[in-house]
Amino acid sequence: MVRISVLEPWTDPRGGEIERVRIDNGIVALEVLSLGGIIRSLWAPDNQGERANIVLGCDSAEDYLAQTAHLGAIAGRFANRIANGRLEYDGQTFQLDVNQASNCLHGGREGFSRKRWQLGTLPDGVRLTLVSPDGDMGFPGNCTVQLDYRLAGNNLYVEFLASVDKPCPVSLTQHSYFNLDGSDNVLQHAMQVDPKRYLNMDDVGVPMGICDVEGSVFDLRQGAMLEGKMHDSAIASTRGYDHCYLMDNAEDSLKRFGCLSSAKSGRTLTLFTNQPGVQVYCANFLEGTIGRNGQPMNQYQGVCLEPQMIPDSPNQTQTYGEEVWLLPGQVYHHISRYQFEIDG
Repeated sequence: MVRISVLEPWTDPRGGEIERVRIDNGIVALEVLSLGGIIRSLWAPDNQGERANIVLGCDSAEDYLAQTAHLGAIAGRFANRIANGRLEYDGQTFQLDVNQASNCLHGGREGFSRKRWQLGTLPDGVRLTLVSPDGDMGFPGNCTVQLDYRLAGNNLYVEFLASVDKPCPVSLTQHSYFNLDGSDNVLQHAMQVDPKRYLNMDDVGVPMGICDVEGSVFDLRQGAMLEGKMHDSAIASTRGYDHCYLMDNAEDSLKRFGCLSSAKSGRTLTLFTNQPGVQVYCANFLEGTIGRNGQPMNQYQGVCLEPQMIPDSPNQTQTYGEEVWLLPGQVYHHISRYQFEIDG
């Protein structure tokens, strides 16, 4: 049975209120905000049976709106980077908001992470909806999005449906920073990743091609402690992992990506997704962002596992295909499952 509690809303400094809801099935619990579809807290048990929050977050709407780390939020209308903030389709060019180097990152400065979503309840979770108008951050067409957070046993399901009335690329992701033991950093976490391929990038994070992980710092198929990897010269320019792995799930079915674990707490997080890519980001640039209790957070304090379409794929359809362009009458569908277990 899932218990749903409506918490006291926050005042939105831009006007109006931000709703807050807690859902709890006795194993896993989370607090969701109508601001940005944010997962503010997510509680899971450790090897002593004690539940604790395992995601980074803030204590006020003001703090969430002041940061650019997308803490716990939904990134969209297009997650990750679009080179030069430009799209071309059927002879038309669309200039998007440029907010990271020369790119449009996570939908622009006023992307989905800063929107106020409509929030309602389900028997096993919550449903959020959003309508992004034509021209929002430069993207063409009206985009209607439905997001469900549902609990089932020790699993959190995150499911998106989206539609458009003009051709537009859509890629949505959940951008929680996981820290499975409450430490100041996650360097003692272990990461295991199934995919055999990843994207190499230029100096502003735009994909340049597909590489095999074999013999590289990206080969995490056997699992490794993050501390032994983060200062490898191959990822020095990004100060650590901030790279997209390519999934092999052409059938659009849930497939295992990998597992993040903490020996200290015994918690493990295994991700399954139907998306073609998963960005791994280790909070390389998080230092100084204000978190809970007004305290600045640290570099490497969390790990983001971001299932998504391929970065910049709207501009690289010859390599990655046309599927990233959502057409009127089609439905974008993203489903991911986050499985929380105890090891030992």
